[in-house]
Amino acid sequence: MGSLSGNIQRPLVAAAAVIAASVSADVSDKFSSLRSLLLGSESEPIAASVSGSFQDQKSLWVSHISASKLADLSFVSRIRLPVPNVDLLAPNPSCNLAPSVTSLPALRSAYQSAELAKASKPAAFTIGASSLVVPDVSYKWHLPETDAVDLSGSSSCALEKNRTVVVLLGWLGSKQKHMKKYAEWYTSRGYHVITFTLPMNEIMSYQVGGKAEKNVESLVNHLADWLDEEQQKNLVFHTFSNTGWLTYGAILEKFQKQDSSLMGRVKGCIVDSAPVAAADPTVWASGFSAAFLKKNSVATKGSTSSSCESNMGARINFSKAKPAATETALLLILEKFFGVILNLPKVSRRLADVVDTLSSSQPRCPQLYIYSSADRVIPAGQVELFIVEQRKAGHEVRACNFISSPHVDHFRSNPELYTAELNHFMDNFVLACCNHSS
Repeated sequence: MGSLSGNIQRPLVAAAAVIAASVSADVSDKFSSLRSLLLGSESEPIAASVSGSFQDQKSLWVSHISASKLADLSFVSRIRLPVPNVDLLAPNPSCNLAPSVTSLPALRSAYQSAELAKASKPAAFTIGASSLVVPDVSYKWHLPETDAVDLSGSSSCALEKNRTVVVLLGWLGSKQKHMKKYAEWYTSRGYHVITFTLPMNEIMSYQVGGKAEKNVESLVNHLADWLDEEQQKNLVFHTFSNTGWLTYGAILEKFQKQDSSLMGRVKGCIVDSAPVAAADPTVWASGFSAAFLKKNSVATKGSTSSSCESNMGARINFSKAKPAATETALLLILEKFFGVILNLPKVSRRLADVVDTLSSSQPRCPQLYIYSSADRVIPAGQVELFIVEQRKAGHEVRACNFISSPHVDHFRSNPELYTAELNHFMDNFVLACCNHSS
């Protein structure tokens, strides 16, 4: 960045070149983005946090549902689905969709899941034999499985689930394909799901008014519009790592500014592998290192526990793998880098605002924290400190320490326990009407 002195830039860039040459081609490509940040630019890109100064702009979104997935759509006439407003699309002579997109033929031929497009892109789209696709997707809507929907309307639990959208906010470096298994679990239970991810290149080249901000703004506007359709609709947020958690904080900020009543529509929050509320360069370095190196990072390796204690504050001894020399060097460079970036006044203020919202202004809804003592990115002790503070503030908080699973890998490491925790939390705390019927 332009604010970094030459004395800091030169050794970091030189070390970065050594690291990039010794790791995979994928890491080399991504690390070049970091090098470009060190060299600086006139637009002062910021490598962390989600800004709150969003531009007011409505999102344009379209969805498509396959006939194979929704073979029986007789419930559509009775249940309001969050289908797109065709009037928002730019005129296209080849598009002859009827104004009522809830009709069976239109849904069977045109929709599988809502792919929500960025408003900054033109409304050009292509129509295939059975799909309507808008390019440059930033987040995606997933409809509940048909066999999970109560067609008779007699189940209050099924009705509540159909009125609830679970918003999955991805971790640093995650993609839509990584969110799929989580979305499928929720849709199989009858929930609507939105999956949201921020691409690495958007975070590494972050700047005020940039693509990352517009993506978050688009999501916020869409959620607000959907909630406005019916007073009984609600939201549940499921965040991953500090990136997803901070994105959640930015969304809550926007809700408060746009319409404070939206905060009351948030009925639950699940935090996976987070948070660390302090602006700790070591944590940020570990997160970016794991995102760069992926499976080659020590952060993806589980640990063998010599203790089965899972209570908060319990001392657990592990046999932890040591990072390779290249990862150690990368971590050192990143720590120095974020030691500078996180102390920049603009970044520091922005992070402080978001963390303050998450610490003292969260919705009065149940919270579930899923973490691990073996997490090499987010220290378990930091998560437990935040849990204690939330309980002191009067929030209803549940927590589950997975002991030995690595960062954002608890579902894959122990799917039975993970889904059992989600199921218990959703049915008994978020949707109280389901605790006797599910």
